[in-house]
Amino acid sequence: MTRIRAGVFSFPGSNGDHDALHALEHDLGLSVRRVDYRETNLDEFDAIVLPGGFAYGDALRCGAIARFSPVMAPLRAFAEEGRPVLGICNGFQVLCEAHLLPGALLRNRTLNFHCFWTHMRIEQSNTSWTAGLANADVLRLPVAHGEGSYYVEDGQLADLEREGQVVARYCSPDGTVNECANPNGSVASIAAICNVRRNVVGLMPHPERATNSLIGGSDGLRFLGGILKTALTAAT
Repeated sequence: MTRIRAGVFSFPGSNGDHDALHALEHDLGLSVRRVDYRETNLDEFDAIVLPGGFAYGDALRCGAIARFSPVMAPLRAFAEEGRPVLGICNGFQVLCEAHLLPGALLRNRTLNFHCFWTHMRIEQSNTSWTAGLANADVLRLPVAHGEGSYYVEDGQLADLEREGQVVARYCSPDGTVNECANPNGSVASIAAICNVRRNVVGLMPHPERATNSLIGGSDGLRFLGGILKTALTAAT
């Protein structure tokens, strides 16, 4: 099979791009290139990752300026063609600001910056990025965010639940979903969502920072590895 070609966006202020590049290339074996925010052609790629960080210093609102970067127009076309897109942390915020995903990320309920390991339970394994997992799988991943509280209004939440767009929820180590495991205050304990077509996924935890037991855990590799199964399925 032809080696998967992935692009990792880099906005002014991104700080997770190098982690994503390393995880995708060295841990997954993908062909990876850093994509400057001023680029306007994504034709060479099979998948795109928007990494964590503080795009444009989080000025105005997280992701609010990044959504107007030149690279976002071709990203929209890329997503509309059904090709895989993943937004991690700040990348999730950018996707929401660009309306490629519904909802918004608000200030953590604690009003503190969160930087610790957490657990999330997979709710939907039929996305481009969770294809290697099963529903109810529990992953242990790190978080690093100040605005990680996912929010949608009640009507939108009902739509997400009905369409199966909730990809993962914060949970305890045994998979129990409760408020104690949801310190940022995300509605319905949501940690990750997808679009209706299931090719665009956004999540707040960092799978690219958990791909080796030497750095605390490797569950992130299970998540990111879904793209390999998706590509294999598409090729057959």
